[in-house]
Amino acid sequence: MRDSLTRRRFLTVGGLGAASVFALRAPWLLAAQQPGSAGAVDPALIDDLVAGNHILAREQILDAFGHISVRHPRGADRFLIARSLAPELVIAADIIEYDLDGNPVDARGRTSYRERFIHSEIYRARSDVNAIVHCHTASLLPFGVTRVPLRPVYHQSSFLASGVPVFEIRDAGGMTDMLVGDAKLGRALAATLASKPVVLMRGHGAVIVGDSIPIAVGRSIYLDINAKAQAQAMALGGKITYIDPEEARKYAAPNNYDRAWELWKKQVSR
Repeated sequence: MRDSLTRRRFLTVGGLGAASVFALRAPWLLAAQQPGSAGAVDPALIDDLVAGNHILAREQILDAFGHISVRHPRGADRFLIARSLAPELVIAADIIEYDLDGNPVDARGRTSYRERFIHSEIYRARSDVNAIVHCHTASLLPFGVTRVPLRPVYHQSSFLASGVPVFEIRDAGGMTDMLVGDAKLGRALAATLASKPVVLMRGHGAVIVGDSIPIAVGRSIYLDINAKAQAQAMALGGKITYIDPEEARKYAAPNNYDRAWELWKKQVSR
């Protein structure tokens, strides 16, 4: 009996000892797993990211869902995006830094968008991309579920002249819940996007990329306008004269949306 009690006490103390050692080491293990920050960010960039959320909500590109991100200016392997929140409600304190595996640098209890892998994998694949929008804009849905290609009918949407691929999630993940909820699906989406500025997502929405927040926001807004105009032109019947690729090339400029961006920012700051 005494031997049995002694043995149980030994196991209990031993177990507590192991747990204590693990508890002491756990903070170091957690610190090692948590990605480090790429550094401080200019508050003006955070303000633009917040403004981008509000502009896209105001223009009805985003509703309660969807998101916009920006690559960290001091680390190509980091990006900034809001916590899981309706875009219209985003403030500076909601912005979280992530690594390209979708891990938050300092979440502090804030929840993450499940589809953050859209952003992480596109940033990994496209060094030229510095801002990404994911939207569920209704005008785009018909072009993702039919064989009618989305093409430019409006000069402000000339970026569509290079073509708009459609991502079929079943090809990458079989039957899913339609959400890009892991790195594998994010990589497949990035591969479908390839070098294009836009990819449609069958039955879901779209992803729009650019080399800056104003470009990604501008493209998102004019993509919606173009989709509506194209659908209206098709409804009229007859031949449609689309923007020619050479016209698109001549129109393209890095500051196409600068004037609009300043207007949009002022509208959401009121």
